[in-house]
Amino acid sequence: MTAGTRGVGPEWSGWRAAAREALYGPGGFYHRAEGPAGHFRTSVHASGLFAGAVARLLCRVDEALGRPAVLDFVDMAAGRGELAAGVLDALPADVAARTRVWAVEVAERPESLDHRIEWTAAPPRGTSGLLFANEWLDNVPVEVAEVDSAGVTRLVLVREDGTERLGEPVGGAAARWLERWWPLPGEEGLRAEIGLPRDEAWAAAVATLDRGLAVAVDYAHTVGTRPPFGTLTGFREGRETAAVPDGSCDITAHVALDACALPGGRLLPQHEALHALGVTGARPPLALASTDPTAYVRALASAGEATELTARGGLGDFCWLVQPVGIPDPLPAPTA
Repeated sequence: MTAGTRGVGPEWSGWRAAAREALYGPGGFYHRAEGPAGHFRTSVHASGLFAGAVARLLCRVDEALGRPAVLDFVDMAAGRGELAAGVLDALPADVAARTRVWAVEVAERPESLDHRIEWTAAPPRGTSGLLFANEWLDNVPVEVAEVDSAGVTRLVLVREDGTERLGEPVGGAAARWLERWWPLPGEEGLRAEIGLPRDEAWAAAVATLDRGLAVAVDYAHTVGTRPPFGTLTGFREGRETAAVPDGSCDITAHVALDACALPGGRLLPQHEALHALGVTGARPPLALASTDPTAYVRALASAGEATELTARGGLGDFCWLVQPVGIPDPLPAPTA
């Protein structure tokens, strides 16, 4: 596309403003009754093993904190509270009794949610424990940039129907971010998502922790593997679709998690993180089929779910950003 070749007018805006209104504005996608689970499947929805692994990580944070009287678990972008409820159910009774669970979400609280879970639109400040952001940062809206025919990197403008045109050249902090984290050669059509708002959102979330661990899990790429045409896309009813900012679909883009990381943070793939937390996908011994067929079937099903969560080329390739705050890194090194 070339700058100014399509219509102009007040309906044009940058992708950040358009996506923010489409996702979180009145009647936006994340206010829909069916919730995110009605449109896409995350690790949380794939298996209860994921919540069990997060609960084990929370227990490790509890030990690193010296088993405080109050232990916090903050579930960012909580959907309908599935992970928060699953972690609470998976905790040992003595830990659960000390745990204060927060579900952070813009939608209304589900009526059936466990009464022990606090529902809030923003992460509480002054917590000690585990802040866990599963597929949150990919839905923090960002601007999109594209190189024009003259080799100039410009903001991409969009209308509600998804039509795009090029706007002003990228400047200021956004240009500096691109230069540092996603440099674009001057080749027409190359695109990037400017991740600065995600860096700021992550830093703000981590700052709410007094002590503990913050973890972001998302589709991600690093500076050496940025996709040349960006990753902006949409999801509707379980299928990938064009990103159209009219509230009818999810609008997402992979996260430059290396840019988000604060000092002391580290990145690792989900398959390594879950292996370190005991989710391996190992099949049960065949002898169990003879001695306890019911247990064998259950163990086999669990192994299948674990395999899905850790599969290369699938959920196992999600990236974890692990950010300790005032404690040693409690996530053990993977054993496999």
